[in-house]
Amino acid sequence: MSEEKKSLNFIEQIIETDLKEGFDKSKLKFRFPPEPNGYLHIGHASSICLNFGLGLRYNAPVNLRFDDTNPIKEESAYVNAIKKDVEWLGFEWAEECYASDYFQQLYEWAVEMIKNGQAYVDSQDSEKIAEQKGTPTEPGQPSPHRERSVEDNLELFEAMKNGLTEPRAHVLRAKIDMSSPNMLMRDPVMYRTLHQAHHRTENDWCIYPMYDWAHGESDFIENISHSFCTLEFQPHRELYNWFIKCVSQEGELEPKQREFARRNLSHTIVSKRKLLQLVESKVVDSWDDPRMPTISGLRRRGYTPASIKNFANDIGIGKRENMIDVSRLEFSVRDDLNKTAPRVMTVLDPLKVVITNYPEGEEEMLVAENNPEDENSGTRELPFSREIYIEKEDFREEANRKFFRLKLGKEVRLKNAYFIKAEKAIKDDDGNIIEVHCTYDPETKSGSGTEASKRKVKGTLHWVSVKHAKPAEVRLYDRLFTVDDPTADKEKDFLDFVNPESLKVITAQVEPSLTSAKELDKFQFQRIGYFCVDQDSTSDHLVFNRTVTLRDSWKGK
Repeated sequence: MSEEKKSLNFIEQIIETDLKEGFDKSKLKFRFPPEPNGYLHIGHASSICLNFGLGLRYNAPVNLRFDDTNPIKEESAYVNAIKKDVEWLGFEWAEECYASDYFQQLYEWAVEMIKNGQAYVDSQDSEKIAEQKGTPTEPGQPSPHRERSVEDNLELFEAMKNGLTEPRAHVLRAKIDMSSPNMLMRDPVMYRTLHQAHHRTENDWCIYPMYDWAHGESDFIENISHSFCTLEFQPHRELYNWFIKCVSQEGELEPKQREFARRNLSHTIVSKRKLLQLVESKVVDSWDDPRMPTISGLRRRGYTPASIKNFANDIGIGKRENMIDVSRLEFSVRDDLNKTAPRVMTVLDPLKVVITNYPEGEEEMLVAENNPEDENSGTRELPFSREIYIEKEDFREEANRKFFRLKLGKEVRLKNAYFIKAEKAIKDDDGNIIEVHCTYDPETKSGSGTEASKRKVKGTLHWVSVKHAKPAEVRLYDRLFTVDDPTADKEKDFLDFVNPESLKVITAQVEPSLTSAKELDKFQFQRIGYFCVDQDSTSDHLVFNRTVTLRDSWKGK
């Protein structure tokens, strides 16, 4: 077997086997079928990358289909957000489709099934129907309405369609096998009555198809060759195939459903219901809050399409569910931004340093490299003056030998600038250090090539010039939950594990080049981490979101 064959995931192996057994490659067609009842999240990214990746691999079309069969929860706003996310990830769909496009066809097929004795109207409530379903070890009991005449079923179904019956009065059920070992085959519901406007069809319909009925038939209508879904739909496959057999003709392409395992992400939840709860309970600000695992939240936080796609490819497609540590996602964005993000100077917790032997009133422009990982990134000018800011944590009056930053009597290098030596700490009445006086060696200018500049010092600090620094709001985002799996403890609410320090807002001092930064521009704040310009940012009020720290700060927590 070639190296390429060895690297195939099991989904690709299924397709390769089908092609080897004579399936016409020109008939390969895939789809990504989200329900527009919320925003896409990182879990959807695997499915997006799988289906669109297969399209690219086999030069086959991929449809974007919205499974919009529940008007109670679905909105056009979600449709637009999903389209934006898929486009942002860099994928193009062949056709934009909606299950609601097929409501008339689904209805006509349902009528034919009634005529063929494959479906009937049940007038019991949902509780009674559930009770009659039986258990996995005991057969179900047939509905008293199971043998209704075709004429009565057609009349009732038409009345349901025309809104002449109460919402919970009747349902349409498939007539399959009430003793099937697969509970889903025990006369599943195909239609329910809802007097609810739909985001596309408005008030045209009073009956709406159930997922199992609409999904497979939509695949069939669109000539999808392979329908990939997550593992919880494996028991649905038998029903998927049964429904398609009810409407397909000999020789027509019947889609093949196959399942892959979800990849759960630590310190995260991806349940749309729980994500909505986070929004509605104000734990987060919105669906695109940078702490959310939604694709729009990750985008706003500073994640790149490449980092998400690389992560999806890295964790792969499997047959068993497992927990992926969120550090792998963070590694992916670090790896990508390291190659592309410009380096800039930003001080998050400023401490003023006065260079006492630097001429008062003088300033100079130093040259700084934008990104050492990218030889084409160029350089920028960085203003330097007598007074600068450094991080408070970078100075100590006294420290042990392992502290390589600024301390009294010792030298450090200012990145792209000079060597400075701490001479005196200035304190307020409470004993807090508010200013440090230093001296500098003018012969140590970075890049000057002098012998003095080649001296070895162990510490290098970032800084900004006080005179030229610009204030900026910096939002320090962290993991939203304090535990790997917030839903594991069934005796507690997942909200009990919200990280109270998932967001800290500070005012930092940034170098002046950042005043021209635009929304979603990404930077490495040197020695700190990767940051992104937030949508709230303006020229008068800069706002940056922390994407990720330079290193995994959760190790050992």
